[in-house]
Amino acid sequence: MKTRHSLSLSADNRDQPRHLRDLMAKAALHNRAEQHVLSAIPERLASGVRFVSYHDGELVLLCDNATQASQLRYQQREIMATLRKEEAFEFVWKLKIKVQPRRYSLKRPPEPMTLSKENARLLQEEAGHTKDKALREVLEKLASHASNRSD
Repeated sequence: MKTRHSLSLSADNRDQPRHLRDLMAKAALHNRAEQHVLSAIPERLASGVRFVSYHDGELVLLCDNATQASQLRYQQREIMATLRKEEAFEFVWKLKIKVQPRRYSLKRPPEPMTLSKENARLLQEEAGHTKDKALREVLEKLASHASNRSD
């Protein structure tokens, strides 16, 4: 008979299969390492930085843009010196910084630009004074896009 596993995701939960416990333990270790690395990075740069890996003295970080990557590279000696104070990172000798923009945007999409009633009136007036028929039609069509708010 199969046993039902609990939904608690923790490396300490003995009800989980061994491979899931191992994975959760690795994720917890990665999270602790990331906290140490982010604490060594200057506060103004740490917001867009993500810890990728640390293997054989090579520390790999991801950042959102090239400007931030350049600033991190400029301060890499100070960052590594701070990290070497931690026992887990005492042999860090190389800092590799990669740029990978985030896939999603935290910004709201811009609101479409609207035309005020006053500007629509001016376009209508200008269309009335225009002799070119095609231009007059374009101006009138543009004026028809006026918003309902008054400016």
